[in-house]
Amino acid sequence: MDATYSPPTDPLVILHEDAEVLLVDKPAGLLSVPGKGPHLADCLLSRIQAAFPDALLVHRLDRDTSGVMIFALTPYAQRHLGLQFEKRMTRKTYVARVWGVPADPSGTVDLPLIVDWPNRPLQMVCHETGKSAQTDWKLLRKDSDTARVRLMPRTGRSHQLRVHMLALGHPILGDPFYATGPAGLPAPDAAFRGTAFQTSAGWHINKNPRQGPVLERHPISKNCRPYPHMGCPQGDGAFKIAAHSH
Repeated sequence: MDATYSPPTDPLVILHEDAEVLLVDKPAGLLSVPGKGPHLADCLLSRIQAAFPDALLVHRLDRDTSGVMIFALTPYAQRHLGLQFEKRMTRKTYVARVWGVPADPSGTVDLPLIVDWPNRPLQMVCHETGKSAQTDWKLLRKDSDTARVRLMPRTGRSHQLRVHMLALGHPILGDPFYATGPAGLPAPDAAFRGTAFQTSAGWHINKNPRQGPVLERHPISKNCRPYPHMGCPQGDGAFKIAAHSH
């Protein structure tokens, strides 16, 4: 996959900026941080730092995932936000399109994960030595052979959402690692921008480092502009970021 790295060249989309925090729309197909080798040097971090030299990394998203990435603009903010991720104070929300339609409207996948060493970077379920991993999910919309689900991971293991949805019997459409057969092909009406791998991320930040609560998520409504990276039309359960001053 590295040899075919061809990231999108769209201009930066800044969703929120204040003295401490920067929220950016990461397109699918773009690395969050540099990979190994000069051909993988282009990434969102380098692009952000070209425009915001003080920007500091807080977390990452997979290359094939689109969604909101949070950058700190001061070392203090980076430490504060890093602790939120470490202590699981942030709430992560992903929207994914999966193969097949779950029988239940919602549920929780609780399966321990570990790296599949002979086939790394693949991960696998292992009840003996795997690390605890839990994902809550909710069905958003049914189609004929696919469904759109909201995924809310309680833990942050590598490839957690991919493997958990595969274990549920509903791999994420176009997943280059785990989807096979029809599920590995892009849907003809794919709404997710720039990739066949159909998942997107959003966040809830609990507190601004200095000023108290600042950011919250709201359901998309007819009065809100839908974010294309969520792959959802208006009213379909996507999220926007709203800023509040204090």
